[in-house]
Amino acid sequence: MNPMTNVKNVLKLSERELGSNSKSSWHDQYKHSAWIFIGGLPYDLTEGDVICVFSQYGEIVNINLVRDKATGKSRGFAFICYEDQRSTILAVDNLNGIKILGRTIRVDHCEQYKAPNAEISKLDDVTAALRMEGCAPVVQPVHEVQVKKETEKKEKTKKNKEKKSKKKKKKKRSRSSDSSSSSN
Repeated sequence: MNPMTNVKNVLKLSERELGSNSKSSWHDQYKHSAWIFIGGLPYDLTEGDVICVFSQYGEIVNINLVRDKATGKSRGFAFICYEDQRSTILAVDNLNGIKILGRTIRVDHCEQYKAPNAEISKLDDVTAALRMEGCAPVVQPVHEVQVKKETEKKEKTKKNKEKKSKKKKKKKRSRSSDSSSSSN
């Protein structure tokens, strides 16, 4: 399909969603992925340039500006991973179809993108962990959240009891020192 047709189709979806009273969004099918695809980029843009444009909608944790292996020049498309998946919705809705240096770019969700396998030994710890685990949000089961809250509540109660007992001991000490000084 023609890239401009894709841009127009995404824009139509967004407009249709705004006009309807539906509670679900077409973005919901991508809620497990924090990656977006960017196509139609000018060839002379660098990773830093792309980050400058796209970081206005959230913290970028990974970028893959695809380059020609022989020449090292950009091939005109990239993949970005946001820290928060909700940023992908903002980027797709607001940046799809804009012009950068005279070229119309296409921005869309990526359902199943995996970063390329570079030698993990050359990567820093954070990047290596992101590539191994991914950067989509991890949803804890409700049971684990409830157990964690209960544990935190018990610890807080225990700390409060310890504080109260320390205050009582201080009061007793001050009373006993007051009574001994008044008897002299």
